[in-house]
Amino acid sequence: MRKNKRYKGVIIPAITPLSANYQLDERAVEKIFANFYHHDVSPFILGTTGEAVSLPIEIKKAFVRKAAAIKKSNTVLYAGISSDCFNDSVDFAKFCFDNAVDAVAATLPSYYTLSESQMKRYFIDLAEAIKAPVIIYNIPATTHMSIPLTLIDELSRHPNIVATKDSERNEERLLQSLALWKDREDFGHFLGWAARSASALIGGSDGIIPSTGNLVPEIYSVMLKAVDEDDHVKAYEMQQLSDVYGDLYQGGKTLGESLWALKVLMKEKGLCEAIVMPPLQSLPTEETKLKEGIRNLRFSTN
Repeated sequence: MRKNKRYKGVIIPAITPLSANYQLDERAVEKIFANFYHHDVSPFILGTTGEAVSLPIEIKKAFVRKAAAIKKSNTVLYAGISSDCFNDSVDFAKFCFDNAVDAVAATLPSYYTLSESQMKRYFIDLAEAIKAPVIIYNIPATTHMSIPLTLIDELSRHPNIVATKDSERNEERLLQSLALWKDREDFGHFLGWAARSASALIGGSDGIIPSTGNLVPEIYSVMLKAVDEDDHVKAYEMQQLSDVYGDLYQGGKTLGESLWALKVLMKEKGLCEAIVMPPLQSLPTEETKLKEGIRNLRFSTN
C-alpha cells in the first residue's frame, strides 16, 4: 500500500441509521462516526450498505450535512452518488463537494445493459461534469454488469478519476487488479469484498471497504496495522474474525436481508435502531438468533 496517497486505508461503507418514521437518526450518526474515528477508519456514506437507492434526496442531503458537521479534522469523507439519472448524480455530487465530501463513488446506471463503449462514455462524462475526485464502483451484484478491468485502466488516466472500488467476488480479477494498479501513484484500488481483505492489503491494494466494519471497525484497523508491519499472521487472524462476524449477518441471506441483520447487531451494541427503508423489511423470526449470536461472540484484537 502506498503511504503517500490521499485515498487509502480502511473505509467503512456506513449504514444509514433511520428512526421509526423513516427519517435520518442524527444521534445514531454521531455514535457510528465516533466509533469509526476512534478506530481510525474513514466513513463512506450512501453506498450499497447505506441503502442509498431507497432513500429520498432529503435524507441523503441530511446525511451529508450531518457527516460534514461531525467530520474529524484531517480525515477523508466519501459519499456515493449513484443514480440511473445522470443529472441527478452530477447534481448530488456537487452538493456533496459543497459539504466537505472529499471523493464520490459512482456505479453504472443499472436499468439498461450497457456496452463497453457506453460504460466508457458514462464515466468520462460524469468525471468531466463533476470536475472533482470520482471513484469507479464495480458491483455486479446490484448493477448486473461487470466493468472490464481494461476499461477501468483506460479511465484511470482521466485526471478526475482517482480510484476504483471493486465488490466483484472474483479471485482472478483481484490478482489482475493488483498487478495493474498496486504501483500506481495516481490511481487507487479498494476492495469491497470483506472475505479477501487481508489478501488484498498484503497484495498491494490501497485499501478495503468492508461492511462488517460498521459493527467491528477495530478488526480492520488492526489488520491494516499488521499488514503495514509485515505481520501477516496477525492480518489473517483478523481476517478470520472478519469472516465470523460477516457470516453472522450475511450467511443464508440476500443482500437486502443482510442489511437489516447488520442493523440488528448494531442495535445490540447501542449504535442504531434496526430499521431499514422499504422495500427492505425486517425478519422477526431471525432476530433472536442474531442477538444470541453476537452475545456469544467474544474476541480480542490483541
